[in-house]
Amino acid sequence: MSQRLGEPRRPVRARRPMVAVPIAWIVAVSVVDVLAPPHIHLGPLLVAAPAITPLFGGPWTVALVAALAVIAQTAIGVLRDPDELLSANHEAQILALILVGASLVVFCVVRERRAKELRQVRYVSETAQRVVLPPLPSRLGPLRTASLYLAAEAEAQIGGDLYAAVRTTSGTRLIVGDVRGKGLTAVNDAALLLGAFRVMAGHRAGLGELVRHLDRSVCGDLADPARHGEAFITATVLDIPDRDGRVRMVSCGHPPPVVVRDGRPVTMSVLHPAPPLGLGHLVNPRYHVESFPFEPGDLLLLYTDGVTEARDSAGTFYPLAERVTGWTENDPDAFLDRFRHDLMHHVDGHLDDDAAMIVVGRPAPSGA
Repeated sequence: MSQRLGEPRRPVRARRPMVAVPIAWIVAVSVVDVLAPPHIHLGPLLVAAPAITPLFGGPWTVALVAALAVIAQTAIGVLRDPDELLSANHEAQILALILVGASLVVFCVVRERRAKELRQVRYVSETAQRVVLPPLPSRLGPLRTASLYLAAEAEAQIGGDLYAAVRTTSGTRLIVGDVRGKGLTAVNDAALLLGAFRVMAGHRAGLGELVRHLDRSVCGDLADPARHGEAFITATVLDIPDRDGRVRMVSCGHPPPVVVRDGRPVTMSVLHPAPPLGLGHLVNPRYHVESFPFEPGDLLLLYTDGVTEARDSAGTFYPLAERVTGWTENDPDAFLDRFRHDLMHHVDGHLDDDAAMIVVGRPAPSGA
């Protein structure tokens, strides 16, 4: 699955009853003002009604409430001074209500126009992201997989998170990575790396050789002098055999995988990490192939730093291993759905950076 999550929009029907609040305020102020002694004037309080309406209403709702406030102020003036149509004080208050109401209507129109433009930009960004980063198939040989992409709410720029999988004659090769930066440049870098991985993952015999090729394929583009600042891609490349066995891995400065077994997560720390991809022209990296067990019934979690660097309102990072402890879901889709809800609850619905996650499951043998 590939998803984008943001703050849930309150349904229009759920917001309509809120209009009763400013209308009730107008009625209450009008009644009290008419019944109050002559030296007490509560009419200026009517401005609060159209002032609070933009919190839940659009331009037409604001215009309606403002018009009701003007009518109420006019009625108050006529009822309090029956011998004179309107006093100068009431005329000034009516004029003030008209100006405030008109200003609020203009504000709502501009706000809705900008919100529409932002939604369009985000839609285009997400569409481009899905083209570059399609969801993984639910089955990769004997493995079951689920993938998730969460776009940041902080801005509408496209992120550089990436993942892909390629079947080989003996297993599945996976890559998960994160391009430094955002925007179209990051998408171009991600597309370049993904293209190289999909072409070469099934042909390179050794995992270290494959990663070296990936580094060379992006070095020229990332080392372009026209770029501003240093560019690189953190990544983890894995080779998962179809039969029970140890997963081989090369880590290039990326967060380590996590294996969940019977509700107990184990972080697969890397002893010999390589530098991020794209820096091979600066150093002569050695790509150490490390391994870890991945048994039937286990779940393998791969993710980008947008997950572990997600902060709550107090600034606390999302503690991935701690939060998934005790989760007994063996189905990747069910696990990922629970993870999505838990992560978004931690950040109160607002991610500051894009996040991607893959869950890979090796089903237990039938009857086990």
